[in-house]
Amino acid sequence: MNLDALSFPIVQISLDVTSLDEALETAALAVDAGVDWLEAGTPLLLAHGLRAVEALRQRFPEHPIVADLKTMDGGYLETEMMAKAGANLVVVMGRAHEATIRRVVDAGRDFGVKVMGDNLAATDRVACARWMEDLGVDFIVHHIGYDERRLIAGLSPLDELDAVVRAVSIPVQAVGGLSIRQAIECPARGAPLVVIGAPLVIDADEFKPAAAAGLREVLTEICREIRKTQRSMFNSQVASRKSQVASRKAESER
Repeated sequence: MNLDALSFPIVQISLDVTSLDEALETAALAVDAGVDWLEAGTPLLLAHGLRAVEALRQRFPEHPIVADLKTMDGGYLETEMMAKAGANLVVVMGRAHEATIRRVVDAGRDFGVKVMGDNLAATDRVACARWMEDLGVDFIVHHIGYDERRLIAGLSPLDELDAVVRAVSIPVQAVGGLSIRQAIECPARGAPLVVIGAPLVIDADEFKPAAAAGLREVLTEICREIRKTQRSMFNSQVASRKSQVASRKAESER
């Protein structure tokens, strides 16, 4: 599965559930609706280990799978294990030591998986994103966490999204309690990796699929709205940002 030449925007569903059967059922609905990537969420991995990744790979052989283990240490081994289970993308935390991020990137290259760098809980999320790109990650996850959103009302990954997008030349994903409209707007703000999860399709309190009827219809509409924008526009945006970041780096090295 080649992830070196992607067309944007990309829609990903976060399977943050604890039942493997529910994860597979929700993934099937999502695939029917047009979702591109399937994420084995952290609760699912804690409940079932890498067997969850293996089950998703067996059921959906053509869809990229994100293993959201949130690696903090043991970067090479964890990445190797996730890759061998069938993951195409892994997540390393920006709060991890530089050595861990480098080892995840090394393993990603050795085992053919892409690396998503997550700036959850970073004291400076913009600087963290830039730093992770310098260390070699392939994507940035700009993330406001589940507990953080409940402690501090009004937080949103949209707050610093523009600054993060300007700071890096790699694709960005905004994560953390977005509404349907906010998720749909992310590509227009330069974040072409759109993740759909809690509270849109996953119950954020019970970690089960949302009980509301018409889940497939909701996902279909989200995918349709997101793809109204020409994919070529995002490829041009990424190329432009790469040029801008390269120019800034060259200037700073003089």
